[in-house]
Amino acid sequence: MLIAATTALLIAMVLTLFRAIAGPSLFDRVLSANSFGTKIVLLIGLLGFLTGRPDFLDIALLYALVNFVGTIAILKFFRYRNLGLSSDEIASREDTQ
Repeated sequence: MLIAATTALLIAMVLTLFRAIAGPSLFDRVLSANSFGTKIVLLIGLLGFLTGRPDFLDIALLYALVNFVGTIAILKFFRYRNLGLSSDEIASREDTQ
């Protein structure tokens, strides 16, 4: 049963990659990248369960946090074109230009 779940997850990952490549907009691509990262977390958890290594769950949790922070950083970059400035600093720059 777990092998079937792993196979289904791999098929879903391939479909998600197709959406990332063929996505009509930038936000579709970012959403599919986030979804792909979530599916990788599930795959790491399944592989840890199949191999009997519960320490894979720690790796999956770390990967989920990195995936979340990376998605937020990508969205902030595409909105403001800068990662280092706050929204107040960006607004003051736009007012002076």
